[in-house]
Amino acid sequence: MTAAATDPATLDRLRTRTVRTLLASVALGSTGHIAAITVATVVAADLTATNAWSGVPAAAVVLGAAAGSTLLSRFMAARGRRIGLTLGYLISVVGALIAAGGVIGRSFPVFLAGTVLIGFGNSANQLSRYAAADLYEPSRRATALSLVVWGATVGAVLGPNLVAPAGTLAVAAGLPALAGAYLVPIVFVLPAALLAFVRLRPDPYELADTTDTNERELTPGTTSLGWLMRRPHVPVAMVALVAGQVVMVLVMTMTPLHMSEHHHGLAAIGFVISAHVFGMYALSPISGRLTDRFGSQPVIFTGLAILAGSATLSALAPPEGGALLLIALFLLGFGWSLGYVAGSALLTTGLSLPERTRLQGLTDALIWSSAAGASLASGVVVAAAGYTTLGLLGAALVIGPAWLVYHRRREIRDAAA
Repeated sequence: MTAAATDPATLDRLRTRTVRTLLASVALGSTGHIAAITVATVVAADLTATNAWSGVPAAAVVLGAAAGSTLLSRFMAARGRRIGLTLGYLISVVGALIAAGGVIGRSFPVFLAGTVLIGFGNSANQLSRYAAADLYEPSRRATALSLVVWGATVGAVLGPNLVAPAGTLAVAAGLPALAGAYLVPIVFVLPAALLAFVRLRPDPYELADTTDTNERELTPGTTSLGWLMRRPHVPVAMVALVAGQVVMVLVMTMTPLHMSEHHHGLAAIGFVISAHVFGMYALSPISGRLTDRFGSQPVIFTGLAILAGSATLSALAPPEGGALLLIALFLLGFGWSLGYVAGSALLTTGLSLPERTRLQGLTDALIWSSAAGASLASGVVVAAAGYTTLGLLGAALVIGPAWLVYHRRREIRDAAA
């Protein structure tokens, strides 16, 4: 079955079902993923009897996501979205089982190996947004994409709250309490894999809209990566996505520690981070609608401006009061959301399905690699110069990408036309 050979009513129904399936898979997948990584630092400290290694599992998950983005996107280009997404979720389940085995057997290397594979599930979650965008003409892609991004809101809310009950069940079964979090993916990520395998029929590629491709781009494998990078909108989208991730992670990572050092309780810290996550995911449909209405360039530019403003506000917020920091972290999430949705939509423009899949995998790998670097760098900056300097650094990092987006605004409009 192809989109061209399907009547409009049936095609619209199949596309709607596909977006709903992708959204449900992301909701399930993110729930299992977030539950597993919530206790990663605690597990590391428990297994190694020191805090020195506590940040390593988080880095391992992120690097796994980077590797998964590249490998799964290549697999999808050859075999389709359905099999690629299913494989990513299944690898994550295997990783969770290995990580649980590491906890039970008290082996830190085994635990780390499992966390790397858990990252593949996050790759599948993130790549799902592109599968949704493929289905529609350019003027509707951002909205479809943003709906799938919204699915991660479920995991962000539900995942951390499953850790305690899972630990209780693990103890009842004679297992360490911390092993419970790594059994959650069996209940949530495995159904995500089954849902993708069963319900993504026909494959999203077969339902894709290709009205903005040309004959050169419709021949898979004939276009070099260098030629693709010379398309004016491609580096803009990639730089905007990576910059947004770096600034967001840079500030967000150190905010809980900053609040804790200034005697804010766990409830206040949790409330601020919840506001941040709400800005990131819950408002993503707004980001999608704005992108489809006004275009990617102004939304990316606005997102970068909000990121700069929120980073500056976090730097200037008085440490003894949480209201301004709450607003700053919420805006940090919303600025990220604008750039993430608009930048992702821009990567679907004017490219054939195999070509955009290659670029999307490469971009997501860069996003997650840069996130790992930003997370590590944030601690160094705070230790050397303080949280205020960290916020101002985040704001300064927006200047270059914002200039690039503004400088290439006409080329971006031409690419989207």
